[in-house]
Amino acid sequence: MSARTPAERRIQTLALPPAADADLQCIDQFLERLWAESGLARATLDSYRRDLEGFARWLAPRGAGMLSVSQQDVFAYLADRATQRYAARSNARLLSALRAFYAQQLRRKTMAQDPTALIEAPRLGRSLPKALSESEIDALLQAPAVDTHLGLRDRAVIELMYAAGLRVSELVNLPAVAVNLRQGVLRVMGKGSKERLVPMGEEAQHWLQRYLDEARPVLAGKRALAPLFITAKGEALTRQQCWQLVKRLAAAAGIDPARISPHGLRHSFATHLLNHGADLRALQMLLGHSSLSTTQIYTLVAREGLKRLHRQHHPRG
Repeated sequence: MSARTPAERRIQTLALPPAADADLQCIDQFLERLWAESGLARATLDSYRRDLEGFARWLAPRGAGMLSVSQQDVFAYLADRATQRYAARSNARLLSALRAFYAQQLRRKTMAQDPTALIEAPRLGRSLPKALSESEIDALLQAPAVDTHLGLRDRAVIELMYAAGLRVSELVNLPAVAVNLRQGVLRVMGKGSKERLVPMGEEAQHWLQRYLDEARPVLAGKRALAPLFITAKGEALTRQQCWQLVKRLAAAAGIDPARISPHGLRHSFATHLLNHGADLRALQMLLGHSSLSTTQIYTLVAREGLKRLHRQHHPRG
């Protein structure tokens, strides 16, 4: 029976036999060399590992290995994923991981042919980032109970994510020493270990100062902790906890939690800056995008917002 939901797909994957040790060793060596050559972010490497190990587990009961696959094997795996309704974006990422893996094997002469050579990547529609309105952002920022230590932390988290346009991974990995409140900037380590300075604004500075003065010392106790944002147990805030925090505050603010994620705050940051006249090149630097084309999608979001305003308020809209 084919799986139709993410939960069903996870159950089917867990039911597969483990990957062969030789395949796991090949994957480890590939990722180590890839990291050394390109310095990809840890999250990207983890995604590649999941995709490659999933393929290796699928191959195991078929008597094939990562270095003995044919083009037909890859086609069959992609067809199997199609029956399980994997998203086109997920399959595109998988194919990217396989291509990188087999390109490396060709360079090392551990394989004579690339089994992915003639396989086309699925076409991806250009989906627009989902941003909240400015009034919704205001409601979200007011949601934390700032009379508690955790509420003060939550307010600082939301203020900083929106004020600086941080990725959730950048936020949870931000050390306390990366904050310069006197100058009002953060030293952020982005994708590919690229560092950038990001201004945070007076409002975010205010709430971050309060968190550092009133809440963090209590949460940390006598421990010298490196992470800026920590939990009630004095541990580093995780990506999952940050997601839960944003969803919980959205519900408290009367916003559908399904419409928002930590990355949605980054999208809102970018969209609102453009709506207020920000320069695209400056926005690229603030977001830490390596390519301007990645930033340009926000001009489409801003344009759609202007169209909606015109339809709502123009007498002949």
